[in-house]
Amino acid sequence: MTVDPPLPPMTATPARAAVPTDERARLVHSAEALRDRLAAAAFPLPVAGREEAAATAEAAVRQLDAYVIARLADLDAPALIVVGGSTGAGKSTLVNSLLGAVVTRPGVLRPTTRAPVLVHHPSEAERFAGDRVLPGLARISGGHSDSVSELELVALDSLPPTVALLDTPDIDSVVDANRELAGHLLAAADLWVFVTTAARYADAVPWSFLHDARQRGVALVVVLNRVPPGALEQITTHLGALLAEHGLTGTRIFGIEEQPLRDAMVGEEAIAPLRAWLREVATDHQVRTALVRQTLRGTVTELVARAERVAAGLDAQRREEDQLLRVVQERYAAAAAAVTGDIREGALIRGEVLARWQDLIGAGDLGRMLQSTLGRLRDKLGSMFSGRPAASDQLHHAVESATELVVRARADEAAAAVAARWADDPAGQALLDGAPAAVDRASPELGERAGRLVRDWQAALVQNLRDKGAGKRSAARALSYGVNGLALVVMMAVFASTGGLTGTEAIIAGGSSTVGAKLLEALLGDQVIRRLVEDARTDLDRRVAELMGFEAQRFERLVRPTDGGGQPGGADPAAALRAAAEELQRRMGSDR
Repeated sequence: MTVDPPLPPMTATPARAAVPTDERARLVHSAEALRDRLAAAAFPLPVAGREEAAATAEAAVRQLDAYVIARLADLDAPALIVVGGSTGAGKSTLVNSLLGAVVTRPGVLRPTTRAPVLVHHPSEAERFAGDRVLPGLARISGGHSDSVSELELVALDSLPPTVALLDTPDIDSVVDANRELAGHLLAAADLWVFVTTAARYADAVPWSFLHDARQRGVALVVVLNRVPPGALEQITTHLGALLAEHGLTGTRIFGIEEQPLRDAMVGEEAIAPLRAWLREVATDHQVRTALVRQTLRGTVTELVARAERVAAGLDAQRREEDQLLRVVQERYAAAAAAVTGDIREGALIRGEVLARWQDLIGAGDLGRMLQSTLGRLRDKLGSMFSGRPAASDQLHHAVESATELVVRARADEAAAAVAARWADDPAGQALLDGAPAAVDRASPELGERAGRLVRDWQAALVQNLRDKGAGKRSAARALSYGVNGLALVVMMAVFASTGGLTGTEAIIAGGSSTVGAKLLEALLGDQVIRRLVEDARTDLDRRVAELMGFEAQRFERLVRPTDGGGQPGGADPAAALRAAAEELQRRMGSDR
């Protein structure tokens, strides 16, 4: 039979903006920013709801890629009418009947595995040949495919350039790939023509898709196919009531009675009402634009809701991260305090350090020096400290070694404690399992860092001595002879004093040698000496805390990857995602 073009092309195509306006460009940019935030959402920790949050983020990214970004960039692109529905509902037959040409193959066997078919006007071929719409599907033309990863493109002169029709796989197919693809294609629709039958319209699976359509606000038409003759009014009334119960009041329903096919197509009389409505969509710019904007705004609203669910999942991740990090911070802060306590209790003055100090000062030498005149003390001090570099070096080495031992013991304790606490938490255990190396002991770099800590601390002490004596002529002359030696005296005072300097004394070498601070007092004054020792002690405490902070970062980096500068990242991804969603919603609300 000969059929007149059912959807005659328009005599003129509405003008389309070649370049988006500034506001449109900003709107597209906002959608892309939201897409990037959703794509970056990560849920590594096994906390409640992470699978749902990850799936929601993935679906939202697909929605933005498949529909929103491309549609925002070009509101005048052809309206994509997606025909979807249940297995055996007659979708392909309906598409062929609407177009008056066999452009898509009805499935004979169930389940049918074949590529979706997109029919467009030849003038719009370039729009659909690229990946602007439905990215991820390879394009084929002039043939048929049985691969759900491909999209058949069919150019048809009788179809107006203002619309395109997409025939999809079954939404309730027993083949997972078919069902998943159908869902992805429906997410790209400007207008969804849902096809079901009198025998299947109450099935559960189609209603889950219809629920998604309501949530998204997509423009929806329902085609009730293969209705027994005489039952059309009764069944469409019942279907309308069901739609109303599911929040889809006012959805347009087209009924088609069961009938013999003519040339594999539905009869003209039966298809005429649906065809007339689609002709209105194709030829009336205002109607078409209203439908597109309805779907677009509804989709953005749903995306914002999805973004909030994803953000809630990120919040749960963040709370778990914070809990794990608190364990790290508490343990390593305690380790730093323990090292400080060890130093206060004289842990560094014992053993090798004490022996090297005694070698340095000699038996009774320092006591005799303190009873001399300032000039004689200055000369002997310079001779003693500049003339015995080996003993001084040995003392420095002993201090470094002793410091490393004390720090390593406390760092080992902290690492073991954190690992044990994390192992009791599924999220913590997951991070330990994914660690590139064992973290239940101090890091291999600790020794080198501890040595550097001592050297830097001693250098700062020497500089502080110079600064304190810079304004006193006598002090400056004396310091020029033995500032490093005097720094050693202050250093040992810090190590040996358990309660701070009392008056002018610090107890050194367990009482066997009393080192008065008279020399330093004569040079700088009692109050300055007190301040020197206190500053040195405070500086050492700070450096120990920083060292433990470096150790803690091994655990912190497991929880939060570095920010590119070696520091654990601290940005809140949930807050950034919410801000991106709010920005898109705001711009969408201002776009008229």
